[in-house]
Amino acid sequence: MKRIIFYLVVTITLAACSQPPKNDYPDWAWADFRRPEGLNPILSPVEDTKFYCPLTQDSVAWESNDTFNPGATSYDGKVIVLYRAEDRSGEGIGGRTSRLGYAWSEDGLHFQRKSTPVFYPGTDSQRELEWPGGCEDPRIAMTEEGLYVMFYTQWNRKQARLAVATSRDLQHWDKYGPAFAKAYNGRFFNDFSKSASIITKLENGKQVIAKIDNKYWMYWGEELVNVATSEDLINWTPLLDEKGDLLKVMTTRPGKFDSYLAECGPPAIMTDKGILLMYNGKNKAGTEGDTRYTANSYCAGQALFDLRDPTRLIGRLDKPFFIPEADFEKSGQYPAGTVFIEGLVYHQEKWFLYYGCADSRVAVAVYHPE
Repeated sequence: MKRIIFYLVVTITLAACSQPPKNDYPDWAWADFRRPEGLNPILSPVEDTKFYCPLTQDSVAWESNDTFNPGATSYDGKVIVLYRAEDRSGEGIGGRTSRLGYAWSEDGLHFQRKSTPVFYPGTDSQRELEWPGGCEDPRIAMTEEGLYVMFYTQWNRKQARLAVATSRDLQHWDKYGPAFAKAYNGRFFNDFSKSASIITKLENGKQVIAKIDNKYWMYWGEELVNVATSEDLINWTPLLDEKGDLLKVMTTRPGKFDSYLAECGPPAIMTDKGILLMYNGKNKAGTEGDTRYTANSYCAGQALFDLRDPTRLIGRLDKPFFIPEADFEKSGQYPAGTVFIEGLVYHQEKWFLYYGCADSRVAVAVYHPE
């Protein structure tokens, strides 16, 4: 009897996922992420949470307009999501102030959230680089010793910069400023930079930051994918080609879903096949893009890099493994449609992928490795 009940539970659980298995992808790809039926979105804007903002010196409804683009990790047995939240201080994407909210879950699916942000533009050393646009699009990973490293975009409405912060509890943070500030005597300080996917590995059931040749590595970029290395997780050095330009390890592709942008997603993960990088592809309009997908939409892709040489691309999906499907993934402040992946967490022997929906909501999809 117990065995029958067990099989019934398994059958019902599998049936509750909305997407069929995807068998037409290479064996290295993690293509079978499924949306739990009837659950998404897991985080949406709310009107009644207020925060005294040092920027405006007033109380603001800091997550009243949009909640999207989440980073994620695990802490004390729980899944933690830090999501980008926008108030109503301006108009259009990038015209408001962004702060990072904190949400937690026992099962990775049902979340509670704090009423005030845990990361925001304040009266600190980064004021010049974060006022008034704020702090955007976090990616988070953890070291084996339990130090959390977050990469996020500083936006002062003039220049976007990829920045670094660290924490021991995901609520109290130390900001270190732009990741490339010291590299090549500050050459890249005033260059547009964003979207870092640090390389991680699964060790003893935990996803932790990895080292290759005694260095930390990350993929980063939006229009092209570059690689940077670090010895301390704070100061990063982009790799250059023989001409002294940024090394392009992956670029956009005409006629594909990633014809306009190929923007790094959640932390990359080392597998037995190689280093798996999930990324966000933006589709060009017209014949220059992939006409099977909506013009200017963001779909999710995967690429595989060599375990010994993280700069060597050895595989790439020709079609996305995840596309906008639900109404809330195609209607928001980005109406072309977006499933913008940023958070990847290993929890209860499954992988949870957290993503932004049309720049307005947060949702989750689950991958069962077995």
